[in-house]
Amino acid sequence: MRVRLEGVSVTYRQAGAKLLALAPLTVDIPSGQFVAILGASGCGKSTLVRVVAGLQPATSGSVWLDEVRNTRPHPAVGMMFQDATLMGWRTVFDNIALPLELAGASHAAREARLRALLPMLGLEAWANAYPAMLSGGMAQRAALGRVLAQNPRLLLLDEPFGALDAFTREQLRLDLLALWRDMRQTVLMVTHDIHEAVFMADRLLVFSPRPGRLVADIAIDLPRPRQLDMVYDAEFGVYARAARAAMV
Repeated sequence: MRVRLEGVSVTYRQAGAKLLALAPLTVDIPSGQFVAILGASGCGKSTLVRVVAGLQPATSGSVWLDEVRNTRPHPAVGMMFQDATLMGWRTVFDNIALPLELAGASHAAREARLRALLPMLGLEAWANAYPAMLSGGMAQRAALGRVLAQNPRLLLLDEPFGALDAFTREQLRLDLLALWRDMRQTVLMVTHDIHEAVFMADRLLVFSPRPGRLVADIAIDLPRPRQLDMVYDAEFGVYARAARAAMV
């Protein structure tokens, strides 16, 4: 799914005053591209993805999805937040299948979809487990599966690994890239981690501190599939330094 933003800005009202959270942004993201939105906390990254998702209106400008202006949640757009927010009384299977159930899919259709998806998520053996039995990494896999079950053409990720330990984050980055390689959705991933952004993305959109302004648009020309030891390569360091310099 192609994503095009034209002059998108967001202003909040606070104590009677206007607070510019996101300065006007114009950007074009081709279908199938993995884009990391990088910047310090409070620079409007999460606000931007909520606007793209149709969960929050822009103060000005417009969002176009495949040449159609979008102002509300779209059935081909999936969004994953930092917290897994799984329902404790539902099994892993039922948590992941929830969007299909709400869409009216039959039990047979839900089973067929999850039969293909659970092994890809590494959760096949945990289908009947409840969230209290899962590690943080497995809970995030289940949350990702709940989004992917809908077969979204645009995947929005709002710091999905921020609450996890370093080793779990590394593994989930690889898992997500493997899933994306198979499904090839357009991805917009919010992060404040420079190395995560360079490692995951085809392209970095770097924002200034609030009000968030696009200060750099960096193409990442690193080979895929990405490998963990790539972070020690000189070329990786060049991209990381460029991103850091843009954020200062």
